[in-house]
Amino acid sequence: MGNTESVVAQKRLARFRPDERPVVEGMFDRLQSGESSAVASGKGSGKVLTFDMLKSSMGTMASESMIKRVHQSMCSVDPGVPSPPTGPGTVAGVSREQLVIFLADVLRGTAEERAPLVMAMTQQGSQVTTCELVAEFLQDLVSAVVQILVLRGRLQGWKPDRMGDCSLGVKLLAEQMCSELKPSDQRSCDVTCLEDWIFRVSQVAVYLEMLVAEGLNVGLTSQAPPTLLPPCRETPLNNLHCMLDLPTLMFLAPQLPDSYSAPWKLLFSTRLHGESFSRLMGNCTKQGPTVLLLKDTKGHVFGGFASHAWELKPKFQGDSRCFLFTVFPQLRVYTCTGYNHNYMYLNHGQHTMPNGLGMGGQHGYFGLWLDSDFGRGHSRAKPKCTTYGSPQLSAEEEFTLDSMEVWGVGKPPEPDSDDEGPTKRSILNVDPEVQAMMEMTGKTLHSQGLREPEEEED
Repeated sequence: MGNTESVVAQKRLARFRPDERPVVEGMFDRLQSGESSAVASGKGSGKVLTFDMLKSSMGTMASESMIKRVHQSMCSVDPGVPSPPTGPGTVAGVSREQLVIFLADVLRGTAEERAPLVMAMTQQGSQVTTCELVAEFLQDLVSAVVQILVLRGRLQGWKPDRMGDCSLGVKLLAEQMCSELKPSDQRSCDVTCLEDWIFRVSQVAVYLEMLVAEGLNVGLTSQAPPTLLPPCRETPLNNLHCMLDLPTLMFLAPQLPDSYSAPWKLLFSTRLHGESFSRLMGNCTKQGPTVLLLKDTKGHVFGGFASHAWELKPKFQGDSRCFLFTVFPQLRVYTCTGYNHNYMYLNHGQHTMPNGLGMGGQHGYFGLWLDSDFGRGHSRAKPKCTTYGSPQLSAEEEFTLDSMEVWGVGKPPEPDSDDEGPTKRSILNVDPEVQAMMEMTGKTLHSQGLREPEEEED
């Protein structure tokens, strides 16, 4: 550790593996010289790292405003040694010790250590950090992360040019992350507020680590780059301009239960398959967990995650892993309240039960409902959906559908080994209405005691 004189910097350097320490310590010389290989010789061309030197490394990965934030944060680090004297002609910049401490705190630090760095990135001059300034910082950060995913080829099969407006998605994701702040009066954020926020909102640290590691090309072998996008497979993106964008995917993917790591596959799209409820059912039933995405004619975008394969039956299904969400005008997720078990519902062709697809609430008062007529739906929540605690998702309670997509996000269920085909079950099991009508007309159900009783679902 001979190149850093600060005891603080040496302790920070000890957080890295022995084979990584020369890489971290050599970053100062490499950034100064602009060379692509790590050099730990300590023979830099100057005593400080300037903004232009940083820009030459990060310029393709981040905007100039984001690079300024990083440089400003580096300069704010207490190096643990006296600063070199300044005078006429002295160039302001980052010392070797400051860079080492900054890298250690960003890549291996705690929320407590990262909070002052984030605060320095958000501040402009001597301004107090506010929620608005944090939101501006987050827009720069999320934009940089998206740019890194594109430039590094980590799109996992997604094609940004065949997807939604990425710039809008960046703003929405930044606003969502900022909404998790718990500011003091006048919407100001001190270091304690930021520390709590970084601890709770894991994306802040993940995105910051990715920006620094990739932007400076640190190249630590012990830590693989994070996977921020789910794989996209068997989807004709060349023939489709899908409703999703990269930041929305970055938001939605971590919300799914850990067990759902299968590639995303487009099962249904009104732009490909038309506005047909029958086609929707045919494409989406028995396909495993799904993500539904709807857009109404007023521009609101919303949907839900269904944890179970959709089945056509006149009763609720699913479990507490289901949730509803909004994409526009805000990115939000609404999970189960425990009030009831009305998670998912899909029915068609019956006269006494609602026909359509729904999630949450109750019959006639769903948190999300698409009628079997397909073009119409509702989102009723006064004040909130009982199942998910969600507000009204659509622009108006009764909405007209503009477009819809359903994505398979899990493995389809295994077929029942005892399944003998469609003749196995009686029509009385398949359609309870038939049984009710026969009883009302006085018909005797001769097979009632002879048929095997259906097993109760969990």
